[in-house]
Amino acid sequence: MVNAPVMTTNIGKSSFPENHALALGTGASTMPKTVRHFLDRADLVFGIGCSFTTNLASTGIPPGKILVQCTVDERDLNKEQQIHHAVIGDARLVLLQLIEEVRRQAGSDGRKGDGTVAQEVKQVKGEWLEEWMPLLTSDEVPINPYRVIWDLMHTVDRTQTIVTHDSGHPRDQTIPFYEAITPRGYLGWGNSSQLGYSLGLSMGAKLAAPEKMVVTIMGDAAIGMAGMDIETGVRLQIPILIIVLNNHVLSGYSRNYPVAAERFGFTNLYGDYADLARALGGYGERVESPRDIVPAIGRAQEAMALGRPALLEFMTKEENSLCRYPAQ
Repeated sequence: MVNAPVMTTNIGKSSFPENHALALGTGASTMPKTVRHFLDRADLVFGIGCSFTTNLASTGIPPGKILVQCTVDERDLNKEQQIHHAVIGDARLVLLQLIEEVRRQAGSDGRKGDGTVAQEVKQVKGEWLEEWMPLLTSDEVPINPYRVIWDLMHTVDRTQTIVTHDSGHPRDQTIPFYEAITPRGYLGWGNSSQLGYSLGLSMGAKLAAPEKMVVTIMGDAAIGMAGMDIETGVRLQIPILIIVLNNHVLSGYSRNYPVAAERFGFTNLYGDYADLARALGGYGERVESPRDIVPAIGRAQEAMALGRPALLEFMTKEENSLCRYPAQ
């Protein structure tokens, strides 16, 4: 109605369809280039149902913007950002009222413009994807984790799938590139970042929506923290898909702890998690070649159709290239 580009926060991902012409994707600690491009250039930012809180899984708002905030809780106002205009109310009701006012001021079609904004979104998104396509479609061995995420997205029926992630690199690599197109088709988190949290989260999602395929994307550190809970899924017949990106290392930490990493192997990890899944009664498969990603997902779906949780252990490289674009 107003021809405005739309981004979501980490925990708001999937509240707006990311295949929409005006969708920028999700801004977290990583983001598509479209988010950075339009957020930097915006003169006004309208936050709907968001707190504007800065944390390790947020993008942050560049200074100098006029901020409008719609929230149901007045405690969200002016926490870290000085809000210029506040609307206390339910997001759905406020949006319906805004639509009514836009129609009153601009006519029944609103201010849809000439398509230049949508064209700019398309252009920036295309340039960004072209930049990352070598990793998203990589044939390298060990497997590039971006290839796993890309193939997963193009294999499952996203209208019938719920995806979540664990913290760390699995979160940072999944959020920009997994395109969520239905409400609650993606459960983003990160403000509280316990390793292994997503395993229980995914089982809860499956119980809440048993008709959906539920996927969690974890690293080998995360499954090492919570992997025994696979037995819960076996015992209670909660058929989720656990994707483990196993690169035998706690990615991104060695630069912060160089002495501990070198002297004590602080970031080294070892384990055969496909064997663990089988030992606990689930389906387990280790995948070492990119060409086996899609077939393995199909085999896991067959196991889940029989009521078994499935774990696919993808042997990946340590990939520290992340979609982090600093504010301009």
